[in-house]
Amino acid sequence: MRHLSRMTAPHWLALYAGLLVAWALVWTMSAPGAFATALRDLCLTPAGEAALPGLVAMWLIMSAAMMLPTAIPAFATHDEITTAQGLHGGGALVGGYVLVWVGFSLLAATVQLALGDRIAAPWLAPALLVLAAGYQVSPLKEACLSKCRQPLTFFMQFWDEGPWRMGLRLGAVCLGCCWALMALGLIGGAMSLGFMALVTLLMTLEKLTTGRIVPVAIALACLVGAGFLLGGLR
Repeated sequence: MRHLSRMTAPHWLALYAGLLVAWALVWTMSAPGAFATALRDLCLTPAGEAALPGLVAMWLIMSAAMMLPTAIPAFATHDEITTAQGLHGGGALVGGYVLVWVGFSLLAATVQLALGDRIAAPWLAPALLVLAAGYQVSPLKEACLSKCRQPLTFFMQFWDEGPWRMGLRLGAVCLGCCWALMALGLIGGAMSLGFMALVTLLMTLEKLTTGRIVPVAIALACLVGAGFLLGGLR
C-alpha cells in the first residue's frame, strides 16, 4: 500500500495526465470530427509545407507517449529512495527528464523541416533502418541501456548531483538509448498509433530485460526491413 500511496504524489499524477493526454491525442487523430481533422492538419502536414511549431508539437506528443512509460521504473526507484530517506525531489527529477525530450523534439522537428520533400526519398527509409540496426549493437547503446536497466545503481552513482541534474542525466541516458528507434518516426510512423505502440513495447522490453537478445533482435528486424525496402527499389 505504501508503494501505491507514493505513486499518487503530484509528480506521479502529472506523469499519468501527460501519458493519458498524449495517447488520447494520438487516438483522436484516427477518429472523425473537426478536432481530429485540425489535429491531423497540425501534425501530419507534409514537412515541406509544415511550420516548425506544428512539427515540434507532433514530436512532443510522440516523445511523451513513447518515452514516459519506459521511465516509470526509474521514477519509482527514485521515489523509493527519497521516501526511505524522508526526502523529496520527484517533481524536479521528472522535470529534468522531460526537458531533455523537449530538446529532442525541437531537434527532430528542425531536421524534419530541413529535409522537406526529401523525407519521401526512397533511400531514406532503408538508410535510417540500417542506422538504427547499427546503433542497436553499438557500445554507446549498450552503455546507455545498462544504466536504464539499473536505475538504483544510476541514482547511487549520481545522487550528489541532486534531482534536477539527475533528471537531466537520466533523460540524456534514455535519449542515448532510444533516439535511433525514435528517429524511425521520420519515415514510418509519425503519429501512427501502431508504430508508436510497437516501438514503445520494444523500448520497454529492452529496459526490463537483461542481456543482448532484445537489442540484437531489434537490429536484425531493422536489417530485414531495410533489405525488403532495398529489394523493392530494383
